[in-house]
Amino acid sequence: MAAREQESWFAVGRSLSRERSRLLMLGSFVLPLCLWALIAYLPVWDSQIRLTLSSTTESDAFPTVYVPGDHMASDRFAAFQEAVRGDNAQLTPGITPAATRRTNKRILRSLAPIAVTQGWLTADKENDYAALYKLWQTIAEGAESAPISAENQRLIIRNWAALRNVSPHYDSNNFLSDPLAQLIPQGQLEVKRPAFLPAPHEVIMRGWEDFRGESELGELHVWKRYGVSLRTIALGFFFVCIVGVPIALLCGTFAFFSRLIEPFVDFFRYMPAPAFGTLLIALFGIYDAPKVGLVFLGTLPQLILMVANTTRMLDPALLDAAQTLGANRRQLITRVVIPGILPNLYNDLRILLGWAWTWLVIAELLGVKAGLTEIIDTQGRRFHFDHVYPIILLIGLTGFLTDQFLAWFRGVLFPYTEEGASASARGAARVLSKVNPLRLRRTFQPKTLPAST
Repeated sequence: MAAREQESWFAVGRSLSRERSRLLMLGSFVLPLCLWALIAYLPVWDSQIRLTLSSTTESDAFPTVYVPGDHMASDRFAAFQEAVRGDNAQLTPGITPAATRRTNKRILRSLAPIAVTQGWLTADKENDYAALYKLWQTIAEGAESAPISAENQRLIIRNWAALRNVSPHYDSNNFLSDPLAQLIPQGQLEVKRPAFLPAPHEVIMRGWEDFRGESELGELHVWKRYGVSLRTIALGFFFVCIVGVPIALLCGTFAFFSRLIEPFVDFFRYMPAPAFGTLLIALFGIYDAPKVGLVFLGTLPQLILMVANTTRMLDPALLDAAQTLGANRRQLITRVVIPGILPNLYNDLRILLGWAWTWLVIAELLGVKAGLTEIIDTQGRRFHFDHVYPIILLIGLTGFLTDQFLAWFRGVLFPYTEEGASASARGAARVLSKVNPLRLRRTFQPKTLPAST
């Protein structure tokens, strides 16, 4: 009976084998993915049109400007196309020649999303009118095979003829002042799922395009923004550790500091950190500093209380033994308390780093939006969740992989702990011990206390 209980997946108070543990860890990721796919691919959704080319000017029938990536119902998309055709049939100059030229330049820019997607233009050239002018000529003369309808091909040829008659090259001072025809909106038929429920393959495709700088929305600078977000987290957590750990050690070691500091910290942690956002902007400006400050404020109270509690959990017998051997107060802290709590302190900081990540999105909305949150906020407002989810997954994967690495590295730094028993941790510890002249064993083994004089 005992052997059968030991082999059970649900044995009370017993650990699973390594193989079963790994299988269940894999299942914890696969099951949500399967549920997502099951809901997304159910044959209950209607169809919709995803715009790949859109009108750049407003119409009386469609006063809202739609951009590539937006979705429309099939009947509304057909009405949108008809409205643009109606506007083209009744081309009228703007109020002034200058206004007409501005409208013409917007029409010139309507090819930019397709050009970026096809790789004809880099994202930083999508507002370069000279490059766009040349692109219109290239497509009109048939030098590029564009994913453009025959109707739009005829409009491009017609518009280019009018542009060329004024100037064969882009000249902002000598630009066409007669109205150009708008290109007819184009789109792809897609399954009409709720905006918040893109299919897994759509999220993967959009993420691949966005990370490579080939997004249909233009250059999103994902990796640059990723670096900004990492810097915000790193600086915020660094300052939290510098300020919070010494305070927490004092609170956990001395009852005087515990009673003086912890009651207020316990009260302060219930105050929502974002409520101090306006104050942080007033103190530090609108750029990166208030964002770092919010990560700091949101994490500091938790760090002080958690590390202080960890410090108090040190075995009192160690302190008694050290005092018996004649250790003074400074030696008790530096040679007993700190070395004794280091493995658990490391674990607390690893957990608190995950806590700091939860403040990232709110922090980056303070002042000037920055980092990955700028993409999440901007594209989320436009319901482009297939562009939002890859960014959220990137943040989640960064935090998860960092946490897994730090959990493994704990065994390397503290080879005498349970995590240090793994073969990989022992191997890494041996490598580090050869690099470090002090040797890891000497660094982390308890030191002999000198007798007091």
